[in-house]
Amino acid sequence: MNIAVNTRLLIKDKLEGIGWFTYESLKRITTQHPEHHFYFIFDRPYDTSFIFSSNITPVVLSPQARHPLLFWFWFECRLPRLLRKLNPDIFLSTDGYLSLKTPTKSLPVFHDLNFEHNPEDLPFFFRWYYRHFFPKFAAKAVRIATVSEFSRQDIVVQYGKPSDQIDVVYDGANETYVPLSPEGINLTRKKYTSGSPYFIFIGSLHPRKNLVNLFRAFDLFRLAHPGDVKLLIVGARKWWTKEISLTFRQMKYADDVVFSGRLNSDELAKVLGASLALTYVSYFEGFGIPIVEAFRCGVPVITSNVTSMPEVAGDAALLVDPFKPSSIAGAMIKLAGDEPYRQELIRKGLERKNEFTWQRTADLLWESIEKTATST
Repeated sequence: MNIAVNTRLLIKDKLEGIGWFTYESLKRITTQHPEHHFYFIFDRPYDTSFIFSSNITPVVLSPQARHPLLFWFWFECRLPRLLRKLNPDIFLSTDGYLSLKTPTKSLPVFHDLNFEHNPEDLPFFFRWYYRHFFPKFAAKAVRIATVSEFSRQDIVVQYGKPSDQIDVVYDGANETYVPLSPEGINLTRKKYTSGSPYFIFIGSLHPRKNLVNLFRAFDLFRLAHPGDVKLLIVGARKWWTKEISLTFRQMKYADDVVFSGRLNSDELAKVLGASLALTYVSYFEGFGIPIVEAFRCGVPVITSNVTSMPEVAGDAALLVDPFKPSSIAGAMIKLAGDEPYRQELIRKGLERKNEFTWQRTADLLWESIEKTATST
């Protein structure tokens, strides 16, 4: 087969959730299937580290598409011409975007439909683009891959796509995430929090990540649990809203919140491994990769009891109501004060991590590709 792939999100040192899914799955698929040829389509100059094997031909298709108007131009004007020239058997889009103007069999990966449930989280033009085009992408797709059973059912309900045309392709976690030694924990805590233990949040600082209630919960935790425990926030302030800013300024313990900004994967593994627990209390997720990363690090997890997170966490995390700061704070108090329970969650997490590997992701995505290729 000749397979064209949308690789716009393979950007050196800027991989986030979808970027890591793209990187880890394609690295394995391309090297494990040398009998097939892949066209990697970038929207900017690419780093050669993303050309994983000799059966990949990179193509740069300008302009850089990072705005809804440019999304439309790139996918509806530029991409159809390229696909006519390449004439691939399949177009795989790991970020879910498709071209409606090409007859090529298409397989998008829909990571979540948060924009359908919480449109107010996004700027107007992004919101409009997603809600206008993604139903059309769903209708055009021969098959759809998605990252959880929750998301599969959400696509069925929102877009009417038959369930048997949607494949669940679970996310994985990078193998650099491993438990830290006691010395590594101490060194990392000295670097980021002057030696203090800390809860950690990892992700883009987006409204759905629920920083507002996390900040409120941390205040409640500190009021009930005097000491030097900090809250470390890891991620870029791309979607830092007025509400998040106001809530932070009103915190009683704002001085104990530490912002690290974006970290590379090696440093991220250290700060996660040195944490007291991961506080991942989003109100909407298609999967939630940091949950599995924490499992791999031997770190207990506090996460939400909604959307995909219970599916990913199983019985290996402490589930909370993300809409109630008191529920989140109660879990923080539990893990800060009950060491046997904390160790029990660590043990369960280290077992559950084996359910989610990037090799499994690649295998499941390849099965979806083969189903797409043989569909009529």
